[in-house]
Amino acid sequence: MIEIGIGLLIIAIGSFGQSSSYVPINKIRDWSWESFWLMQGIFAWLVFPYLGAMLAVPEGSTLLELWCSPGSLGAVIYGMLWGVGGLTFGLSMRYLGVALGQSIALGTCAGFGTLFPALFGGTNLFEGTGLILLTGVCITLAGIAVIGYAGSLRARNMSEEEKKAAVKDFALTKGLAVALLAGVMSACFNLGLESGNEVLAKAKEAGASDLFALNPVILLVTLGGFCTNAVYCIFQNVKNGASNDHAMRDFVVSLPWLGVQEIGNSGFRFVRIDVLGDSTELQLKEVRAISTFRDIPYLGSFRCNDERLNRIWKTGAYTVHLNMQEYLWDGVKRDRLVWVGDLHPEVMTVSTVFGYNEVVPKSLDLIRDITPLPSWMNGISSYSIWWLLIQRDWYYYQGNLAYLQEQRSYMTALLRHLISKVDPSGQERLDGNRFLDWPSSENTLAIDAGLQSLMIQAMRAGEELCTVLGEDALASECRAVASKAIEFSLRKKSRFPSEKDRITPGDKQAAALMALAGIMDAKEANERCLAVDGAKGFSTFYGYYMLRAMALAGNYQGALDVIRTYWGAMLDVGATTFWEDFNMEWLPDAGRIDELVPAGKKDIHGDYGAYCYQGFRHSLCHGWASGPTSWLSEYVLGVQVVEPGCRTVRIIPHLGDLEWVEGTFPTPYGVIEIRHEKGADGKVISHINAPEEIRVTP
Repeated sequence: MIEIGIGLLIIAIGSFGQSSSYVPINKIRDWSWESFWLMQGIFAWLVFPYLGAMLAVPEGSTLLELWCSPGSLGAVIYGMLWGVGGLTFGLSMRYLGVALGQSIALGTCAGFGTLFPALFGGTNLFEGTGLILLTGVCITLAGIAVIGYAGSLRARNMSEEEKKAAVKDFALTKGLAVALLAGVMSACFNLGLESGNEVLAKAKEAGASDLFALNPVILLVTLGGFCTNAVYCIFQNVKNGASNDHAMRDFVVSLPWLGVQEIGNSGFRFVRIDVLGDSTELQLKEVRAISTFRDIPYLGSFRCNDERLNRIWKTGAYTVHLNMQEYLWDGVKRDRLVWVGDLHPEVMTVSTVFGYNEVVPKSLDLIRDITPLPSWMNGISSYSIWWLLIQRDWYYYQGNLAYLQEQRSYMTALLRHLISKVDPSGQERLDGNRFLDWPSSENTLAIDAGLQSLMIQAMRAGEELCTVLGEDALASECRAVASKAIEFSLRKKSRFPSEKDRITPGDKQAAALMALAGIMDAKEANERCLAVDGAKGFSTFYGYYMLRAMALAGNYQGALDVIRTYWGAMLDVGATTFWEDFNMEWLPDAGRIDELVPAGKKDIHGDYGAYCYQGFRHSLCHGWASGPTSWLSEYVLGVQVVEPGCRTVRIIPHLGDLEWVEGTFPTPYGVIEIRHEKGADGKVISHINAPEEIRVTP
């Protein structure tokens, strides 16, 4: 009776622990699910089972001695299968909700957990005890079928809005399949215990009490389950960056009764204040925020008869302005670091809107100084290439030869390092993190084509810069490598997309870079890829280069339409700055970001995002998304820099469906004032007022 009482007490304690296992997640809101799941697994499947197993080890013996018995490995393997059941159990809740998901998953687990040991133990299921077991399982499965049918009837009578309001990711068919899988795999726990019978027998022979003798077998099974779950959680953490929130969203502070408390700096638009104590009363007199920004004039400007385009130009400029802090950051909230690839669209916007600003060379010098060769900037090979391309563009816009000469040593060494990454056939062999942008990160073919294109552009930029610096031998080498890389690419004839395949994420990025590098005809790239499905497949970062490639193909109107659709959509849902990530597929049923999300609407920030963006993680003020600002000035206002320092500029407007456009463009010699008007005959009349040091060509 005492042992029965102890057993019941243990069950009660276990039930309490199980029922309260999700309470801690409310205290660690900043953790990802996989981080929480891994941490609780360490205790639930390793620490406490180990302590329990030690109770079964007789004096003078060890766990390893018990585990030398046959069946130990089988217990671990069955445990790994049981671990799959644990993972899919959570997914069944996601797709079906708690009530329906648990009913099916737990019912299936109970049925098969009862049936499997008997079946594998050789029990005849059609007579005696076996028949009773089979009958009970059949009744259980029949009940599950009824529950599933009831769920289907309920789902059939619910609108899509009602489904999403009840269960965010409701999916009956997928949920039923996952729940059944969870139930079957979870039943493997019992098979693991059966496999460890010899371990159990050995523990009893050694003197372990009947109450604790099974514990070493349980530890083997939970160890297997932990391995499965740990692999999954670590993979998700690496994939999603979930162990790194980049910037803290929440601050927990103690406020004085009388006084003022300052909270550390962070970019934000809205603030929510929660009082953590249940009986706490907080009296706030005021909450103040101080905005830190560079007080600099907007020398560049853009206005036209389409107010939507005007707003887009200003929003891109404002996005970059906010990120012009101590350095030119990628984002004012997250990460607040100098990411060189991100920097290129930002630098183009700085040059278009503000002209020269010391934050650009300061940022370029910082990343140079903290990246000794042969390391790649930010660990990404393409980002070192972007540093070269920024140096070329910055020199063209500002004409500062003295600054360029300061880069000679590092620039020439970087070029030689890049050259060493091109094989004799002309194919790039870049190592490090092979990255273009987030949406293309899983498209290996696009990445390969994109990096080949960037290498060609790097060699061309290297030739130009080395010629200016008097590094004639290296300039010739860059020209030869570029020629060889182009020949390889044309010989390979890579195209995106292929004739038979649909456009996939990353294809537009690759096609744009190939067109800009001259290894794919721009009109072909536009017709077969860039212009297909309008703004679908665009990204905030590489969207700038897609727009440039469309302009190269002469599709200015198509580019204008994409700008209105893609970047304009962010404004439509309440954006005041442009985002790190955006997908047109997020828009259906999306709520605005400047108001509480109504029932039945999607939280476009919290519910969406991929890669490292889950759960309010992507930046809503990201400089790499400012591409339309410089593009509108380059191609619609029509300002193209021809000679370094803007000594010669070409002004060729492309108004598309616009009636007029006017604006200003900053140069080292002053501001160029421009206005273009479309006459009744469709011809454009231009009025240009430029500083006398600048030569303007049509």
